[in-house]
Amino acid sequence: FGLFVVQIEVDLEVEVEILVGILVVLVGVVLLEIDVVLVGLFVVDVLVVLVQVGFVVLVEVQVVVVVQTMVYFHERK
Repeated sequence: FGLFVVQIEVDLEVEVEILVGILVVLVGVVLLEIDVVLVGLFVVDVLVVLVQVGFVVLVEVQVVVVVQTMVYFHERK
């Protein structure tokens, strides 16, 4: 009977270890997915910022060109 109890305890320990192992793997996978999502968001953020900066630069260039053109035509008069 004692052997039977020991066998059950060993089985429980093994099952717990297996469960813990599975949990660790699952947590690892979830963390990896979160990392991928965060990196994806980061890439999107960078792209958005680049687009915004590009837009601002374009607008500034246009404003400068318009102002220079106005000055140029004003001076020609």
